[in-house]
Amino acid sequence: MKPVYRQILKFFGFLLLTVLLFWLVYRDQDPANLMTILQNDVDYTWVWIAIILGLLSHVSRALRWRLVASSMGYDISFANSFMGVMIGYFANMVIPRMGEFTRCGVVSKYEHIPFSKLLGTVVTERVIDMLMLLFLTLVVIVTQFGQVEMFLEENETIRERIYYLCTSPVTWGVLGFLVVVFVGLAWYLRRGTFFMRFHHFLSGVKEGLLSVRHVKHKGLFWFHSVFIWLMYYLMLYLCFFCFDFTSGLTPLVGLTVFVISSYGMVAPVQGGVGAYHFMVIAALALYLPNDPETESLSKVFALLTHGTMTLLYIVVGCICLLVLPLYNRNKHKYGDHKKVF
Repeated sequence: MKPVYRQILKFFGFLLLTVLLFWLVYRDQDPANLMTILQNDVDYTWVWIAIILGLLSHVSRALRWRLVASSMGYDISFANSFMGVMIGYFANMVIPRMGEFTRCGVVSKYEHIPFSKLLGTVVTERVIDMLMLLFLTLVVIVTQFGQVEMFLEENETIRERIYYLCTSPVTWGVLGFLVVVFVGLAWYLRRGTFFMRFHHFLSGVKEGLLSVRHVKHKGLFWFHSVFIWLMYYLMLYLCFFCFDFTSGLTPLVGLTVFVISSYGMVAPVQGGVGAYHFMVIAALALYLPNDPETESLSKVFALLTHGTMTLLYIVVGCICLLVLPLYNRNKHKYGDHKKVF
């Protein structure tokens, strides 16, 4: 199958899953009631503050990416780094996880840095992000163990799937099969031209992965790593004050909702649509009365917080798509990146 057709099938497959999840969450919601709540019961001042914090997190991510790239000897301009990050988020709205490749591609094009090295730095970022999420998850489990246990008890399907994924012979069999295939393929291609190119690509990725060890300003690097996630958390928690029914919830409750919803964002659907909403609604149900009105308000809350993030990615991503080629129009086509050392 041609790559273009494979991408089209992938896009519509993810889109179908996204629509299905969203429909399952909101199939019982009255659209008229939803619009009434959004028009009359929301304090949008906090939404605008959340958007500003979201922008700050992306600025911080762009600055952190520059630090990692500089450790390999490349000086990425802040404008290209920021626009690459935002275009990447925008691409994730089309095909999940496409954003990492997209932002590496656009920055590689305009800064003339090997794509494989940039991809390695992004993989490093994702590893650090996952460690941050796991740390926050541990904090939530320790401080909110009863509520987390209740969440798994209330969502038996999720609990069963997690257990099955970790213990299923199929999972371990697939992993073993992939290892055998990879080793066999490497042995078969080790003397071919393709292998040499692939080895060169992996070397670039490896250099990018290990680049964090050579970051000059490690304190600044870790400051950005913490700051990014702090802004993510505040972006959701401040939206609690948009509604009367969540305004009294504590910061620790906000952290619990944030952590649980973050796992919805990594689901293989466009922008976490459906999965994020389900996680937010289920997490709020741990702390709020179990009645139809509260459930309806929780759905509106999930819709508002996700819509805020999505609108930010779409608007800023589209602006960056238009500005990026204009900003780089006067750059030389070759050799204009600057070596740091």
